[in-house]
Amino acid sequence: MYLPKTFEETDHTCLLAFIRCHPLATLVSTNAGGLNADHIPMLIEARAGGSMVLRGHVARANPLWRNLGDGASVLAIFQHAGCYITPSWYPTKAESGKVVPTWNYAAVHVHGTARAIDDPSWLQAFLTRLTDANESARHRPWKLTDAPAQYIATQLKAIVGIEIEIASLTGKWKMSQNRVARDAEGVIAGLRERGDPDSLRMAAEVERRRPL
Repeated sequence: MYLPKTFEETDHTCLLAFIRCHPLATLVSTNAGGLNADHIPMLIEARAGGSMVLRGHVARANPLWRNLGDGASVLAIFQHAGCYITPSWYPTKAESGKVVPTWNYAAVHVHGTARAIDDPSWLQAFLTRLTDANESARHRPWKLTDAPAQYIATQLKAIVGIEIEIASLTGKWKMSQNRVARDAEGVIAGLRERGDPDSLRMAAEVERRRPL
């Protein structure tokens, strides 16, 4: 990932929080045919010794888990949709016209080594945590135990776990930090005027990171 220092995010807490808020990973691996990408909801968790891992699961019919072997190098990408930034929001446009459109976004890249886990007990415990994490905001959260035990046992046979031992976390927050302060203010105002939730969240992030 191209990462100018202006956009680099190194705060570990921020990176972990972003992954938890945007848990659908694009998992990039290699196989005999070259590069492969799968889209997998994942949890980032700490092992007993303190090291961090990503955990997820795939369908048993998905060849990914067989191709991984044990210790395969992978890249997991977490990101949100971001926002288009029109140059019409920049005061600089009226002054010189020397502006172009761009896209603001945040992304976290996780490099690590992966292994497949074909263990029903591990999978059931993991799926319980995964479900609890995604259902926690609901008034009446669904739980794995809401489904018949035999049904869950059958479903567990159809999936395989994936665990990635994290080697590095890299964060990029492209939030108009490379623009002069008045252009960043124009972006904030434009996003707020757009008014949808994603734009309002982006406006708050641009404001937090705007140049002084």
